Amino acid sequence: MSDQREERHQHFETRAIHAGQEPDEATGAVVPPIYQVSTYKQDGVGGLRGGYEYSRSANPTRTALEENLAALDGGRRGLAFASGLAAEDCLLRTLLVPGDHVVIPNDAYGGTFRLISKVVERWGVEWSVADTSDPQAVRAALRPRTKAIWVETPSNPLLGITDIAALAAVARDAGVKLVVDNTFASPYLQQPLALGADVVVYSTTKYMGGHSDVVGGALVVGDDTFGEELAYHQNAMGAVSGPFDAWLVMRGIKTLAVRMDRHSANAERIAELLSSHNKVTQVYYPGLAEHPGHDVATKQMRSYGGMVSFRVAGGEQEAVEVCNRAKLFTLGESLGGVESLIEHPGRMTHASTAGSLLEVPADLVRLSVGIESVDDLLADLTQALG
Repeated sequence: MSDQREERHQHFETRAIHAGQEPDEATGAVVPPIYQVSTYKQDGVGGLRGGYEYSRSANPTRTALEENLAALDGGRRGLAFASGLAAEDCLLRTLLVPGDHVVIPNDAYGGTFRLISKVVERWGVEWSVADTSDPQAVRAALRPRTKAIWVETPSNPLLGITDIAALAAVARDAGVKLVVDNTFASPYLQQPLALGADVVVYSTTKYMGGHSDVVGGALVVGDDTFGEELAYHQNAMGAVSGPFDAWLVMRGIKTLAVRMDRHSANAERIAELLSSHNKVTQVYYPGLAEHPGHDVATKQMRSYGGMVSFRVAGGEQEAVEVCNRAKLFTLGESLGGVESLIEHPGRMTHASTAGSLLEVPADLVRLSVGIESVDDLLADLTQALG
């Protein structure tokens, strides 16, 4: 176990490589082993070695990842799940009971919207939509049985920015939890707990894993009691990260800082190109001075991230054709890998929002900007746009 007090004084890049990952005591291996095991020998009934009895409850490889996650976000407890939606499901069922209410953003990931509107709602939970960039709109959406305010910043796919500290004040006044989905930013670019959030949500499939070879999710909290409640539900529900998946996410995290710097630098160049292109009608990127959330993003983020969305002149069909014409940008869902991806949210990742208050523009294209040569990426987009 690493010394958490010492870790808090280390820089992010150091914690990413070392937190929760002391050399193996038995062999000196500098990388945590993959404990591909389901059960553990007990030294007499109830005599557990290191607290391990069954790998749904705890596994040493997953423990290493969870300690690492907590250290990166400055939290007290990290929890690793089989997917980002598994993490969200555990959080929602820990926070809410039938009759409770949650406020969600008007620009949310389609999978989050589907989980809340099609699954959790059937359990008797109510929800409403608010523009989370406007603290007064969120305050107006609160009800007597509101238990959580759910935020994505930057949001998916319109790159909306929410002032986390301002909403944390709203949440404190109302006695509700502030949940921040930090997937687009990663803990390297943004630290929601330090800004007042109660819990941070990740799809570790994305920037944390970073290589499009693993599916996972995580929760990080700053309160020990809340962390224990989540851990109880994690074990009871069972959608935990397997040891090899946990190991892959840890491997990805070691290079998170250097990758995010490159993702951000490339995305800034691409946003500049798109802003001046005559076939692009609007660009969504918080690094642009004209973005309505630019000042807030500058205040609470290290840089602006690797996600860019834009609208295409010519409507939906032309947006689809841009996706089809791209060559270096791979047409595919997901994001955050070293390779660049392009997609049409209305027909792909956000199809579940069709007809709702969260429906995305039909002429929208979303880019996950990778770490390739930016000159090659610019050339590909130029030809794709015609």
